[in-house]
Amino acid sequence: MSITKIAVMGYGVVGSGTVELFYKNKESICKKADRELDIKYILDLRDFPGDPFEDKLTKDFNVILNDDEVQIVAELMGGKTFAYEYTKQLLSKGKSVVTSNKELVAAHGAELLAIAKKNKCNYLFEASVGGGIPIIRPLHQCLVGNKIEKIAGILNGTTNFILTKMIYDQLSFDEALKLAQQLGYAEKDPTADIEGYDACRKICILGSLAFGKHIYPEYVHCSGITRVTLDDVEYADNAGYAIKLIGSVEAEGDKLNAMVCPRLVSKNNMLASVNDVYNAISVTGDGVGEVLFYGRGAGKLATASAVVGDIVDAAKHIGRPIVSLAWEDSSSRDFIIRYKESAVSIYVRITADEVDSYKEEISEMFGYVDFIPRKRRCEKELAFITPKLAEFEIDKRLEQISKKCKIESKIRVL
Repeated sequence: MSITKIAVMGYGVVGSGTVELFYKNKESICKKADRELDIKYILDLRDFPGDPFEDKLTKDFNVILNDDEVQIVAELMGGKTFAYEYTKQLLSKGKSVVTSNKELVAAHGAELLAIAKKNKCNYLFEASVGGGIPIIRPLHQCLVGNKIEKIAGILNGTTNFILTKMIYDQLSFDEALKLAQQLGYAEKDPTADIEGYDACRKICILGSLAFGKHIYPEYVHCSGITRVTLDDVEYADNAGYAIKLIGSVEAEGDKLNAMVCPRLVSKNNMLASVNDVYNAISVTGDGVGEVLFYGRGAGKLATASAVVGDIVDAAKHIGRPIVSLAWEDSSSRDFIIRYKESAVSIYVRITADEVDSYKEEISEMFGYVDFIPRKRRCEKELAFITPKLAEFEIDKRLEQISKKCKIESKIRVL
């Protein structure tokens, strides 16, 4: 039996984890793939003296590209520049590519899937969303009999860890972020996590696959958790909610509502109890109802698990594309609802002298609001949840209040 050769591009955390897991479980992996597999090359510009796989290391991409024995490549480099060009060239040569690169899939997924189909190979990216949590494959295989209505989830472990520490340990945002960095959950520059960009890329991938049209990150309203305070956390708790960074995409008529932002999540919702670095993704289909995918959203071996799973899938489908894994490209955002036009309830916290005197005016303005109690509430502070209205309508009414009170916080309710 001929051996199907694999190349791994990028020998960082996920790349080294992929190689480690592959050789640890090689016998069972080959049995499940129904063919002999082996890693022939590991591409990285760095040297790894003494590494057990040093003989497989190369610094030349063209060695992989031009070796006809290599039929599957794991792109674990990250970024959009070299990874994009390399992936296009590999797919054009008929080599299947598996990746954990969410940034690349979110930006160029439709194009790369089309190139793969044209050249009778596959572009697989289970590891790009949710780390080791199976979600891509269930969406285009297990749930294919459903019309997907909504996807909403906690898609970033770093922000979930920070919010968990704020909720349960009463740490400020800055204190919780510092702890996350000390524990290795947050990068030195945490911008992609705390501003919501990482979660945005992931919801774009899930939404594109579920609804069949490429949702580019620039189409999606995105805000992070940097303005969430301990005051907001306590008010939310008193009202029966937990604050989570939620990525969501939902069908509304013939359009989609896609967004990433902090949300008040009811404690009756399963997502409210997902804590620390764990991720959870809720998918609602017209047949299955709501299902939840839960687990570690990142980590060396968790992500490697998804990569190796895609390698096996690619090996099973050599010479034939997986037709269910595809979506159309899009040239405009016309199919995405402008987020201010969507109906939503919003938690609002205001401050003013004699703030309680504005309760009646606020109630009349909205028809009804739910004022939130809080032990030892500052006499200059008031928090409430609006009824469900188009967000621009809520903003209009809050603009009137802002002439008399300072609006400290606005957080949407899931």
